[in-house]
Amino acid sequence: MVGRQVRAVAVAVVAAVALVSCTGIGRDDDGFRPGSVDLADSYVPGSGNGGYDVDHYRLAVRYDPADDQLTGRAEVTATATQKLSRFNLDLAGLEVSSVTVDGAPARHRHADGELVVTPGQGLGTGSRFTVEVTYAGVPEAVTDGVLGGGGFQHTDDGAIALGQPHSAATWFPVNDHPSDKATYDIEVTVPDGLAALSNGVPGERTTAAGWTTWRWAERSPMASYLTTLVIGDYRVDSTTHDGKPLVTAVPTGMPATGPQARSLSRTGEIADYLATLFGPYPFEAYGGVVVADERIGYALETQSRPVYGPGFFRSGQPNYGVVVHELAHQWFGNSVALARWSDIWLNEGFASYAEWLWEEHDGGRSAQRNFELQYAGTDWTRRTLDPGPGQMFSSAVYKRGALAVHALRRTVGDDAFFEMLRAWTTERRDGTATTEDFVALAERISGRSLGPFFDTWLTGTTPPALP
Repeated sequence: MVGRQVRAVAVAVVAAVALVSCTGIGRDDDGFRPGSVDLADSYVPGSGNGGYDVDHYRLAVRYDPADDQLTGRAEVTATATQKLSRFNLDLAGLEVSSVTVDGAPARHRHADGELVVTPGQGLGTGSRFTVEVTYAGVPEAVTDGVLGGGGFQHTDDGAIALGQPHSAATWFPVNDHPSDKATYDIEVTVPDGLAALSNGVPGERTTAAGWTTWRWAERSPMASYLTTLVIGDYRVDSTTHDGKPLVTAVPTGMPATGPQARSLSRTGEIADYLATLFGPYPFEAYGGVVVADERIGYALETQSRPVYGPGFFRSGQPNYGVVVHELAHQWFGNSVALARWSDIWLNEGFASYAEWLWEEHDGGRSAQRNFELQYAGTDWTRRTLDPGPGQMFSSAVYKRGALAVHALRRTVGDDAFFEMLRAWTTERRDGTATTEDFVALAERISGRSLGPFFDTWLTGTTPPALP
């Protein structure tokens, strides 16, 4: 992501309610117990839930911009990771009308952003189950999230669902933490004439009775904050690149040859260049969406189809750097996702460094020169690793993170460095990882002890010696 910093969001934890039988809150003689209502990630308190792992979301939503009403049906297929008496899903600001588990009605309680589901009987460890939730209402924006302008936001011509680390729970029930990735089928019905853009491969589009249904499928596991929904009056360009769909869109009010469209036009070329550094492109589709809403003061690496706020194109010139940054995230942050938010430098440091590599490749300043300029202006008292919830999107994470990446390259040499990048994206593809995982991989490939190096460049408080 490229954007501005605001406060971290906190979601209240649902109070315990005493229930009887093996499906209740308390542990019974058979060992059934409720899943946790928090994954203990201090950067996003209250987010995510335990006791199960989601495999797939099948979403069908209908949205009418005229009255800002959304109706939805979500099928969540998951596997129990314990003997589960009840479990939670994150869902903010919408009313739930029914819940079933494997087709049978389930008791449910929805309050304070948590949907608490108690199935008719306990779910055994390893059992696969499907929860179907029917819901409706006026979706909410996230007003106090780490990055402003998040959640589901009504616009003049439609809506935008976007944000990091939160947005998904404002329009569908979800296990809202990047450690639980899943695949998606997304079906969006909107009034005729409006586009409804989302992640992955476009499917069949159908029209009936004044409404059009757009379909999208993301078959690679995706963290929930990487989902997006952009509805409105857009000029949609659907082509192919390297045999895969490439879908880009800009508002119809923006010129077809303007800086926004020109920037997106190099999406395939930029992705191909990054693939020479990071390994094969990890997803089944390419693309990008430019939005005009000034509340979106950032760009976000929404999987296979990044979204770019209007501020990146105010100069009237194309902005290829932001496209490079968000496309680099398809490897670093999307395919290889965070297990915990304190390691966000693994996303932003490598995506920022990719901008330096592209600039050199495209005839601009060298990566070394960018390193020298950034090194001179860095505040070394601010940590890159585990910067604190209020500093998740600070320059220490982005630019000092890029400095650490280049310093690693200078320390181990180009051959070992680029082997590390390709090994990381290959071995961890479709999964999650931590800083400790990356350090272990770097030491294995370089044959060197690198703990002191990473301590200095990621958490040291004085300028490191140049390698």
